[in-house]
Amino acid sequence: MRKNYLLTPGPTPLPPEVCQALGKPIIHHRTPQFQAILKEAGEGLKYVFQTQNDVFILTSSGTGAMEAAVANLLSPQDTAITVEGGKFGERWTELCKAYGVGAEVIKVEWGKVVDPSEIEKRLQANPGIKAVFTTLCETSTGVATDIEAIGKIVAKYKAVLVVDAISGLGAIDLKADAWGVDVCVSGSQKGFMLPPGLAFISVSKKAWDLVSASKNPRYYFDLTTARKALQKTDTPFTPAISLVIALVEVLRMMKQEGLENIFKRHSLMASATKSAMKALGLELFAPSAPSEAVTAVNVPAGIDGEKLVKTMRDVYGVTIAGGQSELKGKVFRFAHMGFIEEFDIIAGISCLEKVLKEMGYAFELGAGVKAAEEVFSKK
Repeated sequence: MRKNYLLTPGPTPLPPEVCQALGKPIIHHRTPQFQAILKEAGEGLKYVFQTQNDVFILTSSGTGAMEAAVANLLSPQDTAITVEGGKFGERWTELCKAYGVGAEVIKVEWGKVVDPSEIEKRLQANPGIKAVFTTLCETSTGVATDIEAIGKIVAKYKAVLVVDAISGLGAIDLKADAWGVDVCVSGSQKGFMLPPGLAFISVSKKAWDLVSASKNPRYYFDLTTARKALQKTDTPFTPAISLVIALVEVLRMMKQEGLENIFKRHSLMASATKSAMKALGLELFAPSAPSEAVTAVNVPAGIDGEKLVKTMRDVYGVTIAGGQSELKGKVFRFAHMGFIEEFDIIAGISCLEKVLKEMGYAFELGAGVKAAEEVFSKK
């Protein structure tokens, strides 16, 4: 018998209350009972997004909300800025190309953060740019972007700011309205502590003006249709009923804990994790702008990074994530978002130490656990 620990940047562990909610008998979605659930979910999402704008619930992965943003905001031949600092920043560029939108790509070295002044230079040089697409937490590199600074810049121009907050929302502070985020997208399987299957997207008045002018074809992800349905407390298509019911339970938990406390908890988990890695002599992949949702760590010389991840998962039941794309085998990613507390972190670090020792990496056994415990002891 073995307990499994999930320390990946999505999906994340499910609280028992969520599992119970998912097990409730199914109900019909065109009923007053589900309307009440949908209404509470919408209000709770506004709380987490920190917005007064409508937040739409889509039955898809987070990428569905990203596609909805591109398809609804822009038209073929429009131009947008995309910030590529990792695998998911690249997805904005790929989506723009799929819809015939010209992407002015800002290439950022993986592990580094975009300089907001570079975005302003592009906006000044090309007043026709319609949107700026960037990422709150670049999951593939463990980088957190200064959205507040970017928002102040984009607000001065006609362009809208669109943020992929799929792996950051609910873990890292993002004040959509106060920071000028016109469109914010997220997903259910990360900070929201749910299984995959729901995507969320908020839309500002400035963004709706672009939606009205867009000539891009869309059907399932048509936000105009979603808006009409939401005005009747409804959805245009069949929703993922059980997931929405469980979402309400999550949002109640998040309100009870409070956003400020949620962010403090994630900051503590991140600090303990990063301290442990340093104590083990491991280098953070993104030391200049580390995320509080996931920590990316360079695999030490002489260690097989893919074998490290597989051994932790298949032999000891502790699942972390490996590197993606050009970082495959070169980094591992240790997540600390969602339903995670200090002993999950301790268990994960202990397993990491055990496997590193077995693989011949030289370090003082217990150093990582000790460093993490010292952080937790000061909370």
